[in-house]
Amino acid sequence: MHTRRRGSSGSDKPVADDPPEWSDVASEAIEERVVELREAGHDPSGIGLKLRDEGVRGTPVPDVRLATGKKITEILEERDAAPEIPEDLRNLMARAVRLRDHMADHPGDSQNKRVLQNTEAKVRRLVEYYRGDALDPEFRYDHERARDLL
Repeated sequence: MHTRRRGSSGSDKPVADDPPEWSDVASEAIEERVVELREAGHDPSGIGLKLRDEGVRGTPVPDVRLATGKKITEILEERDAAPEIPEDLRNLMARAVRLRDHMADHPGDSQNKRVLQNTEAKVRRLVEYYRGDALDPEFRYDHERARDLL
């Protein structure tokens, strides 16, 4: 959207309806491990990576949704451990805060000024998307508020 380049294509996940036979972990154990990892401070994407790499009791879990029938965020919402701000919005807000700090130290950096403008535009669009559902209906993006939330 903000560059002259075309988008990059990537590989798609193979279509699967059942978890692999070699991964036979009970869904309750997976859900408990998801909550443990969240309490340890991991984001939902990090939880998925940990389960893929380390697994539950030594058995890797390639896809939580296939093994449990629920996404990681759904499991966290059921157990009241969901993050208060969606992960993609939080990452963009953290980037905007870092860019603001950089611009305070380097006010003549016009390239990063534009990057900051584009990032904050993305944040505002995501806030509009999540407002009323995952965010409070009165939520507004503000640099100081983002700094406080993070």
